[in-house]
Amino acid sequence: MGTEMYGLQPVSIAIVNYNAGPLLTRCVNAALEQAQEVIVVDNASIDSSIEKLKNSFPMEIRLNLISTGKNSGFAAGCNFGLGASTQPYILFLNPDCILGDNSLQRLVQVLESDSHIGMVGGYLINPNGSEQGGGRRAIPSPWRACVRAFGLYHLEKYWPQLFFDFHLHKQPLPQTPIEVEAISGALMLVRREAIKDVGTWDEGYFLHCEDLDWCMRFKQKNWKIVFVPDAPAIHSQGTCSRTRPFFVAWHKHKGMLRFYQKFFRHQYPGALMRVITLGIWFRFGITVMLYATQNCYRMLKLKHE
Repeated sequence: MGTEMYGLQPVSIAIVNYNAGPLLTRCVNAALEQAQEVIVVDNASIDSSIEKLKNSFPMEIRLNLISTGKNSGFAAGCNFGLGASTQPYILFLNPDCILGDNSLQRLVQVLESDSHIGMVGGYLINPNGSEQGGGRRAIPSPWRACVRAFGLYHLEKYWPQLFFDFHLHKQPLPQTPIEVEAISGALMLVRREAIKDVGTWDEGYFLHCEDLDWCMRFKQKNWKIVFVPDAPAIHSQGTCSRTRPFFVAWHKHKGMLRFYQKFFRHQYPGALMRVITLGIWFRFGITVMLYATQNCYRMLKLKHE
């Protein structure tokens, strides 16, 4: 039977799971209602997320479960899913991201509207209904990162070109799809022929910044990246990583360093890149101190209750 009869899109949805809990089943349920194929790549979860998923869809032939046997990272997991996919379009979807009704159909419509569009992303919404950062953004170049880190983005209203804030979700939501520099790997629909041109996910990243890396490489190959405001999805950000904040912080900052060294080391003076490196690790140190302080506070509070 064709996709028209069932209303299913010619899309393989790749979901990389790591301890997503009951959200994984909700995510897959919404995905199966819209796509021809759903692939769940499990990175050695130790919770009951996969068991609950199997119990919920015991006979679903369009659901493919793949176990990596280890936590190989998000980029590697995405490549596992890509390798198992069969459809012309692949949606990379976080397990804590629930597709809105007909969101996938709208994403496919936009992707097919222009053969030069390589990837599209939807409107990511926090559980409280606000727009989530990352769904539409500019590439955080070293200068833009400094503007953000030192609060200079407050001067954007006076000098918008110089003090540009790469967090585009603070701007009014556009009424129609718009081209952007980057979207989020939490909800990323990609054309297979574009992947053949650009290459797969960079597995040198374990967690964080691998989506920015891919967006940079798509732009370098002249593929358009488009944000679609009328393709919503609710994203409970951080569900899979909340229990390991220090581990996540380490890989996040390591990914930031890899991203800057890979794409900007030849554009900026060596001295500035060294300052950026120090700044990244200083930020990591502050983050670890904040996590440790919060953890100590929670333990003391529990002790006195």
